[in-house]
Amino acid sequence: METATPLPLPLPTQGPTHPQESPKRSRKSLVSSLMEAATLRSPSFREDSYFVSQLKSSEKKALQDFKNILASASLTSDSIWGISLLSGDERADVILLKFLRARDFRVSDAFSMLQKCLQWRKDFKADEIIDEDLGFKELEGVVAYMHGYDREGHPVCYNAYGVFKDREMYDRTFGDEEKLKKFLRWRVQVLERGINLLHFKPGGVNSIIQVTDLKDMPKRELRVASNQILSLFQDNYPELVARKVFINVPWYFSMLYSMFSPFLTQRTKSKFVIARGGNVSETLYRFIRPENVPVQYGGLSGPDDLQTGTPKPASEFTVKGGEKVNLEIDGIEAGATITWDIVVGGWDLDYSAEFIPIAQGSYTMAIEKSRRVPPSEVPIHNSFTAREAGKMVLSIDNTSSRKRKVAAYRYFVRKPTAVN
Repeated sequence: METATPLPLPLPTQGPTHPQESPKRSRKSLVSSLMEAATLRSPSFREDSYFVSQLKSSEKKALQDFKNILASASLTSDSIWGISLLSGDERADVILLKFLRARDFRVSDAFSMLQKCLQWRKDFKADEIIDEDLGFKELEGVVAYMHGYDREGHPVCYNAYGVFKDREMYDRTFGDEEKLKKFLRWRVQVLERGINLLHFKPGGVNSIIQVTDLKDMPKRELRVASNQILSLFQDNYPELVARKVFINVPWYFSMLYSMFSPFLTQRTKSKFVIARGGNVSETLYRFIRPENVPVQYGGLSGPDDLQTGTPKPASEFTVKGGEKVNLEIDGIEAGATITWDIVVGGWDLDYSAEFIPIAQGSYTMAIEKSRRVPPSEVPIHNSFTAREAGKMVLSIDNTSSRKRKVAAYRYFVRKPTAVN
């Protein structure tokens, strides 16, 4: 089956995010701990807008009672994330509502949680952590990092601990108690940088997305570190994760989820997303535009791309099993240069590119000969300067497979320079 479609380029979108927490701590395995973290959600189906006017009367009363207690209490600090909790403005309300929701609007419990959080931030020197050089250059952009936004504008934090299957890397990072403490500080630094991107305004961006890559994760070795990270986040960062997406999930994780799923609330299940190894790109594309998905996960975003400004939008498409898709880019003038990026999640199909001149008698030019693209291939980036007017055709051939694949592409045409 063959189709020829120049897909329209969609406009990028931007929006909010946050993590989720609860009071219980445990000594469970990493997988069990992740499952537990996923269940620690407030009972609402939708992410809260934080408009006080939309609260139930009982919730409005709880917020006012919370404020009254704060006004008369002796606190370690009256501000968090640079926002005074006693200022009476809407940003303070957003933060107070996060603590209230984390404790089901039980005011005394929310106040206790806030007190402990403020004391922890003082002891941990959390307000000074953003610009510290903690010496984890080799982990930046690999283990835990902020990268782009989801379709609703939430900042996205990626976590991938597979590098620690290397024993030398593991020992360098977690070899003793001091190293572990330093790593935990670095991990909090990553989260704090993500929180700096939030609005803390009703209807704004108030939480982040967490994407956790479970590929090659040495779960037993990382049990202590993972439990401490979860504990810190649960106790001190309430309602700051909008969605948890687990990718490259091993079979046993899926099995555990199927066992625990009946006991989860509907809201929890709607935010807890599991993707097996072959479905990573398709899953991430549901929530994140391809130009914001890192190249290692089947997207078009390289490590340094976001430093050059807003990424150019890409078009998404699917390639069904047994199908060949031709992407035609028409209207290319003589002397114009066309540059394109294209990626298919999981590749393992044939790709080629050719230029077809308009003029009769001209020959089709093979820009990239047909080749099998392996699953490990990063996005293809290429350019071509046309000597005559015509069109570019990018071919994705999936006829030898029955599996549907998601893909994305974008292109830019630089018109020929006029000669005086």
